Amino acid sequence: MGFSALLMDFFRLALRALSERKIRATLTIIGIAIGPLVLVMMSSVVRSYSDYIVERITSLGQNAIAVFPTENHKLSDEELNYIRSIREVSRAEPFYSVQGIVKRGSEEVRVSIFAIDYALLFEAIGSLKIGEGEIPSEPLYCIVGRKVAYRGGSEQYFILNDVITVIVPKIEGGKIVGKKNINVKVSAILEEYGGALIVDPDSTIFLSPEAGKKLLGLKDWSGIFVLARDPSFVKGIVSSLRAKYEDRLQVIAFSAIAEAISSVTGAINFINFSTSLSAFAVAVAGVAATMITSVMERTREIGVMKAIGYTSNQILLLILLESIVMSLVGGSIGITLGIIGAHILSSRGLTIGGIGLTFVLSPKITPDLMAQTLSLTIMVGLIGGALPAYRASKIPPVVALRYE
Repeated sequence: MGFSALLMDFFRLALRALSERKIRATLTIIGIAIGPLVLVMMSSVVRSYSDYIVERITSLGQNAIAVFPTENHKLSDEELNYIRSIREVSRAEPFYSVQGIVKRGSEEVRVSIFAIDYALLFEAIGSLKIGEGEIPSEPLYCIVGRKVAYRGGSEQYFILNDVITVIVPKIEGGKIVGKKNINVKVSAILEEYGGALIVDPDSTIFLSPEAGKKLLGLKDWSGIFVLARDPSFVKGIVSSLRAKYEDRLQVIAFSAIAEAISSVTGAINFINFSTSLSAFAVAVAGVAATMITSVMERTREIGVMKAIGYTSNQILLLILLESIVMSLVGGSIGITLGIIGAHILSSRGLTIGGIGLTFVLSPKITPDLMAQTLSLTIMVGLIGGALPAYRASKIPPVVALRYE
């Protein structure tokens, strides 16, 4: 008899043995399924959101740095000139920012308003594209995000050259004293970008710095946007600025935020993997207990098999195959439930507090995750069935035949 034919016979014997002990096999399979379920469900969801967030942040520019004043400090030409004097800095421009409300008929839409050099904006965010119109050359014209111009994602409310009325805070002496209306014309509408956590271009109105100063009534810069000549220079520039200005300035590198998020999600993945391993370890104990009981109940059967010519290695393979079959069935059920659970969990979305961005993404179910889960599941069967299989292979035929 060839090995493949023998393997098929043993596979059928394994299925028959499991079907004869349905309740015990079912409980063991349920225990095995927990590990794959947790691993697939949690890992796919965490990977999906972490990869998206990191991609969105890095899309703002690997060489981009934002400098903000602390509460009791105002940015001045001194800081701007110093930043520009750093050899590794390619460009540094001040910007103004404020929150506002756009009226679309009876609807009010909260927007961000950034007054920044347009060339710097598009250089820093390479994936930012104009869908309609062109970059404005006059102060009263603006660039608007997709969610500002379109209602519900498809119905266009503002078209090119439309006048947009924006309600913004009225600031006097550095304090908000009320509200005022400003009117700007639409010169360009951006293509849909997607939230980037720090700034959401889809819900933003971009103005020139001159317009920001005149229309918004802001005398003090909100921050300075810095571009390094190369992403490798970012850490050095950040260190220099923090060393010089200490607690007077907040220096934020977008690449550093991405690294921090990657570290956090990496830790979450490790914790999830460790938790899953605990479930797999429990499954190993369950498989071992089930197979030991099975071997004890089938001692006489094993003796008959040895008496008619089956070798110890073949008995070892038979018992191991039975435990592996249980593991594969449990793993398949766990992976299936994990995929379903991941989609249910992802459908609830992720909301970033403070900026009001909500993401609803599909779980990232990758071949490497499936291969890792299946490998661990098979290991459960091998490890859990190893001792019972070894004991079964060493049972003497005479003793087995006398066993009652």
